[in-house]
Amino acid sequence: MSNQPAFNVMVASGQHVIYALQICNEMEASAKARGTGIARRSPDYVAQKMLEGKAVIALHADGSWAGFCYIETWGHGKYVANSGLIVSPELRKSGLARLIKQQAFKLSRTKYPDAKIFGLTTALAVMKINSDLGYRPVTYSELTDDESFWAGCKSCVNYDILMAKGRSNCLCTAMLYDPAQEKKQENHIITSLDYLTPPNTSESGYENKVRK
Repeated sequence: MSNQPAFNVMVASGQHVIYALQICNEMEASAKARGTGIARRSPDYVAQKMLEGKAVIALHADGSWAGFCYIETWGHGKYVANSGLIVSPELRKSGLARLIKQQAFKLSRTKYPDAKIFGLTTALAVMKINSDLGYRPVTYSELTDDESFWAGCKSCVNYDILMAKGRSNCLCTAMLYDPAQEKKQENHIITSLDYLTPPNTSESGYENKVRK
């Protein structure tokens, strides 16, 4: 029998706003413990994301809070960010963060299928999860130029570093998932397979001839 705690990961809704304050407090405490910056969010902001169906929450089997992440849109929906990933301390390294990120990524792709999905993070574990989802490291110039997004960095302890570098980079690593690029790669693979299949034969028919 597995010793891994049981939890449920789902799209958040109005019934989950009771966890908003706890989530915000844990975000701030986690950032302080790591000695990293964080763009602060208020409980009202987090609650609003839940009400809009733009957040993912994880709960223990007994209903207590376990983890959270929300999505934001920028540039009139051209960009989406999966932000505020946080997991209850006792569940870190349990695999829950990956499940939450996967659900947030799925939610983003469902709501905004043509949008580029990006993130800024200093956490190596998050970078690994993002990479597995298809994100790639990029320069800040490939992210949204929406001023409201960058204004959210003002509450981060590293904001002066960001501005001193002309918003070209900071301590966070920028990562981006571009659905158009993914589609292009898929088409390239299909084209390559078509090229490898001999003309005037079906793939299965060709395989049967080879076996004979």
